[in-house]
Amino acid sequence: MKTIAITGSSGFVGTSLKSFFSNIGFNVRGIKREELKDSQKLIDIVENSQFIINLAGANIINRWTDSYKKLLYTSRIDTTKAIVEAMKNAKVKPELFISTSAVGIYNNKSCYKEDEVGYSDDFLANVCKEWETEALKANEFGIRTTIFRFGIVLGNGGALSKMLPAFKFGLGGNIGDGKQYFSFIHIEDLLRAYNFVYENKELDGVFNLAAPISTTNEGLTKALGKVLHRPTFFTVPQFMLNLIFSEGAKVLTDGQCAIPQRLLDNGFKFKYASIENSLKNLVV
Repeated sequence: MKTIAITGSSGFVGTSLKSFFSNIGFNVRGIKREELKDSQKLIDIVENSQFIINLAGANIINRWTDSYKKLLYTSRIDTTKAIVEAMKNAKVKPELFISTSAVGIYNNKSCYKEDEVGYSDDFLANVCKEWETEALKANEFGIRTTIFRFGIVLGNGGALSKMLPAFKFGLGGNIGDGKQYFSFIHIEDLLRAYNFVYENKELDGVFNLAAPISTTNEGLTKALGKVLHRPTFFTVPQFMLNLIFSEGAKVLTDGQCAIPQRLLDNGFKFKYASIENSLKNLVV
């Protein structure tokens, strides 16, 4: 039985991955915070795992004080450095390492495929760049290494669960003018993408994990209102989000558009390609 070790395994995506891979015959174990700090223990985990998934990182939706920005950075970069160092020192290397990044690496000027360098130069984008750089060092040890740039993951948990109460009460609406991009992926397609890359042994490098039919905040709002049969007249002013989240409001007010070109080119079939069919499946 193949073993998968996952950092960040207690979060929404992590618990979904544990359940998904357990159900298809893998032995799945989470890597605990204290194990990340114990180099020998981490090496032992790596040597006994064929597949490593790195999801660790503090929640990006929060007020970005100086101390929280430091946590956003260290929870991603330091964790990735620790895993890569353990893989370097392991006598038996894993077959595959998939590390996480985000579509926040891109600017908001256009829609970008993986080979298009439309990168932003703000805090989040720079964290993503360094995060990816650290993870890709695993290539140097002969480990097949992949980066998944997440859009907003929609499922029964995560961001959608935080949006639903307001919309169910008819209080949902656009953020600002609603024109900002909203890159998303249905949790089922995300899980299938992990297995797709695992099974296709020639695949490595960077993949955008976002649905192929892009939308905006306004598109999300209208689709969610329609599936819930609720009005969406309200608007959340950007200045209110700035007051609540400070610099972190950019995650909500300054969206990106990512195209999953490499998944499409390699034959991956999205089950939920649009915001409409994603929400119809998830919202009952």
